[in-house]
Amino acid sequence: MTTIGTRIEETGTLLRDAGGFSLRRDLGGRWKLDLHRVPVDHIEKRVRITGIVVGEGLVDVEGVAPDIAASTPSLGTP
Repeated sequence: MTTIGTRIEETGTLLRDAGGFSLRRDLGGRWKLDLHRVPVDHIEKRVRITGIVVGEGLVDVEGVAPDIAASTPSLGTP
């Protein structure tokens, strides 16, 4: 479990979840998200979130952005 007050940056898929939102983490598991704005353009897409853990499994989200690494082609591979 991550300690309350810990700053995080994680990637995963943004999902609607029981009237709210969650992040299905690339590392496994989920975070419930406390979002100040609804990022409708990012729902069901890969994103990177930044925020602070405020409860067990709950993140107060400061930012949501597309996961650029997922859409960038790797160099050196044709």
